[in-house]
Amino acid sequence: MFQIKDTLVTLDMAEQFFCCDLEKCLGACCIEGDAGAPVTEAEVAEIEKALPVVEPEMMPRAVAEVRENGVSYIDEEGDRVTTILDGRNCAFTCYAPGGICLCALEKAHREGKTAFRKPASCALYPVRLKEYAGFTAVNYHRWKICRDAEVLGRKKGIRLYQFLRGPLIERFGTEWYEELAAACELYLKEYPDGLK
Repeated sequence: MFQIKDTLVTLDMAEQFFCCDLEKCLGACCIEGDAGAPVTEAEVAEIEKALPVVEPEMMPRAVAEVRENGVSYIDEEGDRVTTILDGRNCAFTCYAPGGICLCALEKAHREGKTAFRKPASCALYPVRLKEYAGFTAVNYHRWKICRDAEVLGRKKGIRLYQFLRGPLIERFGTEWYEELAAACELYLKEYPDGLK
């Protein structure tokens, strides 16, 4: 692991190749799984504020579910997560031609309609954060639906820490990211094939 300020970061950040391949996975991370995306109370407030702009992009059933039960709930592990439909689909999904799943929140942001982009847990995926007393663990969440992203990342030579540069800077700051990038580059010089 790398220790960067008050975080412990998995070596996967350096070792793992990654680049989302939406044409192959079709955005499966927004529609697969048994719970919504982790959100903070501040993010819940931002989502609620964005609802009037976002609702036209959402599925009608999702709009009804959010209006009835809110934008988030507490899952079985005690974490606050985004509302889902049918035990899997995030309520904020929308679809592009070809069946590619997109985020209605991010679509509205890209169109300049909202300041809020999307929850940090979504922007950082496939990295997951876990808060502990005194530090934050930064881990790679391996999931079969992301195999195509690993293949494309290897083909393009993009490491996980490089792919997530923007979201990592947004969450931890430029200085933190530069320290991580330097640690990853040094590690890859010493262990070009990773630890054996």
